[in-house]
Amino acid sequence: MSNPNQLYLLADHIKLSLLERQRAQSLNLDGDSKDGHISRSLDQFRDGLAALEKEQKRLEEAGDEEEFLTISDALPGLQKQYNDLTSQFHGFSSPSSASTLTHPNDPALSGDFEHAATTTISPPSPTGAPPALASSTSNLRPKGARTTSKTVRFTDNPTSPAAAAASDADLEAQQLFGASRYRDNPTDDRMGYRDEAEGMDNTQIHAYHQRILDQQDEQLDQLGVSIARQRELSMRIGDELDEHVAMLDDVDGAVDRHQGRLDRARRQVGKIARSAGESKQMIAIIVLIIVLVLLIAILK
Repeated sequence: MSNPNQLYLLADHIKLSLLERQRAQSLNLDGDSKDGHISRSLDQFRDGLAALEKEQKRLEEAGDEEEFLTISDALPGLQKQYNDLTSQFHGFSSPSSASTLTHPNDPALSGDFEHAATTTISPPSPTGAPPALASSTSNLRPKGARTTSKTVRFTDNPTSPAAAAASDADLEAQQLFGASRYRDNPTDDRMGYRDEAEGMDNTQIHAYHQRILDQQDEQLDQLGVSIARQRELSMRIGDELDEHVAMLDDVDGAVDRHQGRLDRARRQVGKIARSAGESKQMIAIIVLIIVLVLLIAILK
């Protein structure tokens, strides 16, 4: 993703997700279920910035000044937005990051940002439309007007046919794969980094990080033991293959020796056959000579 416009759209998507998470937390709802999705979006944002920097260097070397200046103008702002959004995601808020969070890059999303930033549930609208949809529609689209901008909608009530279908799919997958299958967004009661680090001082955070590093070292040690076992198994398989190759070489040599013996026997049989043919011809000649001599003797 080396297009600044795509990164601006991705940044707006992350901002809306963070605002919706804050709104859910303020309403005592489950806001941490979006952490996995937001984390992956931030990783994608970071990779996009790296690709954009590479594209900037390539354009500079190629001499494309117009595209180079476009990327150069957009890159600092995108980098600042990434830093602010990362701080907001980890719970380290500041006036600068808060301002970044509440200001969209696309003006068409202003209504969605205003709705996502509200901390109260709107009453049902007279038309029966969902509160979020009604408020977003009234903010973004005047009566009788049409727009081609693509906007994101949020609803206070998560129950929908799509959610019910997803729940049925999860139930079927759980019956098929078991209850311990992998999930991108686990919904268990374990606290994440932000919850555990909240309220800690620098010493406690350092100790917490050290404990996490120790756990990772232990897991890496276990992984190393597993890799060592696999290496030993691979070496044994290699030794077994070498033995089979040596056996095949011996069989090949034995086949060559037997083939040579068969060739020699075939040549000897040919010689005997030729010798037998020559002996028959000699006997026939001798018999004819004797008959000729007898005939001459009788005729005299």
